[in-house]
Amino acid sequence: MINNLLKNFCLITFALIAPITLPAGGIQKSLNQNKFLHNTDEIILSSNTSLYSYPQIHAKELLVLDVGTTLLVLRNWRVSKSETWVRVELASNKFFDDPNKILKGWIKM
Repeated sequence: MINNLLKNFCLITFALIAPITLPAGGIQKSLNQNKFLHNTDEIILSSNTSLYSYPQIHAKELLVLDVGTTLLVLRNWRVSKSETWVRVELASNKFFDDPNKILKGWIKM
């Protein structure tokens, strides 16, 4: 009897106290604690460009990007002085777009 009462008391206490510290609970993080991208670079394509699976011209071509496509630059990769690749992400609506749609890849600059 006392053992069950103690278990129930602990369970109820945990159920009332624990959600306060969870992200959906009462404690809110300040905006300064969130990790926002401060150096975001976007590029808009001025010609049709191929999106590759990795930074090499013989890599699999994922798709061809049309003129005017907006891309978010994730990182740069310099192969040589004359060859630079950029890892990019296509702008998309994550709620409405197909989840299998290709969003990231490499383009040659």
